[in-house]
This record gives sequence, structure tokens and C-alpha cells, in this order.
Amino acid sequence: MRTMDDLDRDLLSALRHNARISVSSLAAMTGASRATVAARIDRLVENGTIAGFTIRTGHEMRSAGVRAIVLIEVLGKMADRVADQLRGMPQVRALHSTNGRWDFIAELEDRDLGTFDETLRRIRLVEGINSTETNILLKSSKSSF
Repeated sequence: MRTMDDLDRDLLSALRHNARISVSSLAAMTGASRATVAARIDRLVENGTIAGFTIRTGHEMRSAGVRAIVLIEVLGKMADRVADQLRGMPQVRALHSTNGRWDFIAELEDRDLGTFDETLRRIRLVEGINSTETNILLKSSKSSF
């Protein structure tokens, strides 16, 4: 499997925010041709990076389920590989690189504790992740999700 590049990540990010965005709009946003964008999306679907397209209703937006911050420590020089894997998970709403003890901070959102637990299990199984620390967000005064 080919590693994701900046175009793949840009497409995934845009599709996370709006799964109905047109190929033409994605092409204009990324500077790639429509044919390239369509081929990349097809490849991301075929290789399982994109498992499906969905919508979130207003009700779901108001009650986001479980939201959390996961602090991630990466082994050696595996940061790029780990980042590619995490960016491909739809529950990862944002991924930030950082300095200090933790290499990444992932913002997660899942519908309930059961699926959230499964997401954490999948994250911990990503090759290259040495340790994690998870903080569930209880209340937000200003939401970026």
C-alpha cells in the first residue's frame, strides 16, 4: 500500500468536513485536476482508507457523543507512518504534532463509549505508537468540533 501524501490528506480532511463536496470543488481547493482527485478518492476507497461516506445531523452535532484528547508518544522515526494511519481514521477529527513528551495530540470524536473504546484499541495497535494518555472532554465552552 502506498503511503498517503499531502493531496490524500487534504482530500480526507475536506471530505470529513463535507462528504458531499463535489470533485470539482475538491480539485479547485487542492489545485489538482478533477481526474486526479476522482482517481485518488477511488484509490482511498479501494484500499480501505475511506470506509464510507456519511452525514451528521444537527442533533448529532449538538450531542457529539464522546470527545477526547489523546496524547501520543511515537517510537523512533515512525512519526510519518503513525500520522498517516491516524489521519485515515474518521474518528480523528484533528491531529497536531507537538514538542515535549508527546509527539502528537489527536482530537477524537465517537458516538458512544463502546465505539470510543474500540477506537482507542485501534489507535494503540498502530505500529510505532509507544504510549498514549487519553483525556475525555466533559464540557466545552467553545467547541471547534
